[in-house]
Amino acid sequence: MVKQLSPVSWEAEEYITKDHNTGWYIGLALVTIALSALAILLQGWTFLILIIISVITVLIFSLRPPRKISYHIDNEGITEGKILHPYTNFRAFGILKEDNHYSAILIPKQRFGLSVKIYFPEGSGEAIVDQLGNHLPMQEVKLDFLDKIVNFLRI
Repeated sequence: MVKQLSPVSWEAEEYITKDHNTGWYIGLALVTIALSALAILLQGWTFLILIIISVITVLIFSLRPPRKISYHIDNEGITEGKILHPYTNFRAFGILKEDNHYSAILIPKQRFGLSVKIYFPEGSGEAIVDQLGNHLPMQEVKLDFLDKIVNFLRI
């Protein structure tokens, strides 16, 4: 039986920002030059275009500040901005701490479904965990391979 808990609302950034020093940009430029030279040497023009588009995308996302998103959790599900994620789409949730940032990871029922990651302030953590735990079982979560690569590359 699901208890009626008070809804929880808060605002958080859509992702954790990473500092990019001069070395990061130099490293990106060196990797871009090396991969571009390889593509030209092998006459892989499609690969060269892919490299250029990828670097431009990484630069845009690394320079763009994260948006503030409003979150709301109630008995219907989790509302992220204007998107409602009903509890029926998920089989479990877990809490993850990265540096000084907390996030709830919602694990999808579908085998290849996308998980939902929502950041929250530490002060709201207990109410958020109570509300999620009222509808979904909690399980241990870890950073997946792609998240580890993103953290390593600081993007």
